[in-house]
Amino acid sequence: MKRIWFLSFFVFPSAFCPIPSAFSSDNTPLGTRSSSLGGASVSLSDLWSIQNNQAGLGWMKERTCGIIYQNQFQIKELSTKALGFALPVKNGTFGLCASSFGYALYSENKVGLSFGKTFGNKISAGISMDYFETAIPEYGKQTSLVAEAGLQTKPLKNLTLGFHIFNPTRIKLADYNDERIPTIVRLGFNYRFSEKVILTAETEKDIEKKAMAKAGIEYHPVKALYLRAGISTNPSLSCFGIGIIVRKFKLDFSSTYHSIFGFSPQIGLICEFGKIATRDIQKIN
Repeated sequence: MKRIWFLSFFVFPSAFCPIPSAFSSDNTPLGTRSSSLGGASVSLSDLWSIQNNQAGLGWMKERTCGIIYQNQFQIKELSTKALGFALPVKNGTFGLCASSFGYALYSENKVGLSFGKTFGNKISAGISMDYFETAIPEYGKQTSLVAEAGLQTKPLKNLTLGFHIFNPTRIKLADYNDERIPTIVRLGFNYRFSEKVILTAETEKDIEKKAMAKAGIEYHPVKALYLRAGISTNPSLSCFGIGIIVRKFKLDFSSTYHSIFGFSPQIGLICEFGKIATRDIQKIN
């Protein structure tokens, strides 16, 4: 019964409010790896840094593209689809991300162009400009341009700190009830115990909501396999996943579990095309 009520919130948004503020471009972290680690990805560097923290792009040294699909609570109307591309160049790395959430009666679409750059071998910074479109046939479309920025630093050999802010200017989404796209701040770290084990944790704060805590661990027992697990609060989620490497392809599976609404499976595929020969990219510690 609770699952039916939850779905009805999306199917009949006008019964609750003219614009469903709870789902207005909240910039949820992307990527199957991030999902399996409880969303604790602000200090990580991988393809989905194009959304999770653009500073992570600065450490990348391979041309990379990828796609993901998430079936939220196994309800197709709540699915998220995304594709991304990262291109290292001489002075940094460009990223492009396009994502879509929802269905015919309510949808959110985002396209972001980002850039990350290292400053020596200790600091990387990144920025992104995003185009948002929220569509509800009964009310029309709302479009917005939103900025985000991030920083990562490596104060110790095996420690990386990450900071990210989304929508620092509090862009307005709609005049009704002074609706604004959320401003979200994330701060976290990851520690590499060895070549096989990474621990990552962070806190996320929407300035109008309670803070979230997230943590995850990644275990790399053999060259072709990753095992991951994580947790998060507000809402409380248990998370897990695996990653399989076949040559230049990385196939990832993950799921989160909510005690009321159940499982949210996700699948992702990443392909690395190789290094850019003209660029001297710093080796990741």
